[in-house]
Amino acid sequence: MENDTKVTEFILVGFKSHPGLQLLLSVLFSTMYIVTVVGNTCMILIIRMDSKLHTPMYFFLENLSILDICYSSVITPKAALTLSLGRRTISYNGCASQMFFFSLFGTTEAFFLAVMAYDRFTAICNPLLYKIVMNKRLCVFMVVGSYLSGCINSTIQTGFTFSLSFCGPKEINHFFCDVPAVMHASCSDTLVNEKVMLALCGSIIVSTALVVFISYGYIIITIVQMPSAESRRKAFSTCSSHMLAVSLFFGTVFFTYAQPGATSSPDKSNTISILYTIVIPMLNPFIYTLRNKEVKGSLKKQLKRKRFF
Repeated sequence: MENDTKVTEFILVGFKSHPGLQLLLSVLFSTMYIVTVVGNTCMILIIRMDSKLHTPMYFFLENLSILDICYSSVITPKAALTLSLGRRTISYNGCASQMFFFSLFGTTEAFFLAVMAYDRFTAICNPLLYKIVMNKRLCVFMVVGSYLSGCINSTIQTGFTFSLSFCGPKEINHFFCDVPAVMHASCSDTLVNEKVMLALCGSIIVSTALVVFISYGYIIITIVQMPSAESRRKAFSTCSSHMLAVSLFFGTVFFTYAQPGATSSPDKSNTISILYTIVIPMLNPFIYTLRNKEVKGSLKKQLKRKRFF
């Protein structure tokens, strides 16, 4: 207990064993963060400025862009500074805050992807009921519910993790305060914490992934049965971008959190974590824009207006 009270900071040692790569990673992280903020901000502005995009699908997409900016901002700026300046220390409270907000935004994103899959299922499989089912009240409720679910999960995860004892070198083998890495740094028995993490993260990932895959199962069946080739092409182009984003996110998150022994391989999770914390938030606006004629058309229209004025 004496050692617990003295812990005021941790040392983030992720990628420390590769000194030649640190400056390169810092520049890469900074560049990707700028692209993430600019890309997602552009997506938000495009949706807000075009009344034709004021539909449930784009309401969720706008909220996903806001979420991705927040999600990336919790991790990337600190990681870039750590790698470039070599200041690897993070305060105890700073580490707890980073873990809380990272868990909050990460969990919320999983629920968002499930909500967006249900929205596409309703639009394609029940088009006549779409406007009735996906009303504004339900859309707002789904967004608020996603954040609330994220808040509950992050509170439990952070509370359980920081109830552990920390002694010794206080080193965290990661570039941010992720739950498995912080647990691995503890000198307490983490069996209960690992079971809680596996139960919570496993149930969230499996339940949201089930909603996504069941929704897309019905969507694929409906698309195949469409008589018009043009209708099939349009439906596939609308959904393919979402399916790509979902596969990237759930694949990497499942590897990190939803399998037994997640705390035993922090070196692997360093590399995998770059994908879902930095790369995916940067790619999302491009995935949804490049495969979406409505967004591309709106962007062209906005650019023409700017040139005219």
